[in-house]
Amino acid sequence: MRALPASVLAVCGLIASACGGTGSGGAAAGQAALTTTQAQASPSSAPAREAPPDAKPLDGKVIVIDPGHNGANYRHPAEINRKVNVLTQWKACDTTGTQTRSGYTEAAFTWDVSQRMKRILERRGATVKLTRDSNNGVGPCITERAAIGNRAKADAAISVHADGSNNARHRGFHVILPKKINGPVDKVVGASGKLGIAVRDAYRKGTGIPYSNYIGKNALDYRSDIGGLNLSTVPKVLFESGNMRNPDEAAKFQSPQFRQKIALALANGLQHYLEA
Repeated sequence: MRALPASVLAVCGLIASACGGTGSGGAAAGQAALTTTQAQASPSSAPAREAPPDAKPLDGKVIVIDPGHNGANYRHPAEINRKVNVLTQWKACDTTGTQTRSGYTEAAFTWDVSQRMKRILERRGATVKLTRDSNNGVGPCITERAAIGNRAKADAAISVHADGSNNARHRGFHVILPKKINGPVDKVVGASGKLGIAVRDAYRKGTGIPYSNYIGKNALDYRSDIGGLNLSTVPKVLFESGNMRNPDEAAKFQSPQFRQKIALALANGLQHYLEA
């Protein structure tokens, strides 16, 4: 994130002779059994109904995914450097994000992972909204990214990022969680904490990437200076997938197969939170 940048019971089994039983006296025995069963049945018994199709696990849920940064931010420094009020301070509208040492940008990474997450979550029944619709534009500002989740009345929101520590020994992922600031986020700080833990646990299990060895405790970092969190009225976390400047993690992030693994793990975390 640093700027360098988805019975009917078998009635035959209940009355064997009514299902084509044969042999001496078979017809009479079958008729007797059927008559007895009819006599015992309650006159008000409702007819058997077919079970409805299984509902998808995230039916009715709204999720907002915020792919960090944007691919053309670097071309518009005046626009992205414009200061906006995040309640605890004034910060830049957006930043360029970081990149691997070979030039794979955080903006491209977050865009790809977010699209993959969207497809997975939609297959599971969720309504999913992204805060940007391409990777060749500018912004939106961090204030608008929060507003998109608020307007959607999201059940959960996640901002997808990757960190950019220049110390190559720095590795691992962490989740940034909001603090109470006497602002709009206060009422969802508790829920955001639960969301963060669900995402953390699913990501660790699904990707094998370790907890950060340089930020936070047990991969959780509580902050009051993140505009996208401070201004959120829905449960939201900012997720740092790992260090793009670490060679091992950079290689993983540049693999489409591993990005699919990341997307699946994050989607699982969101679902675990929403089903809790």
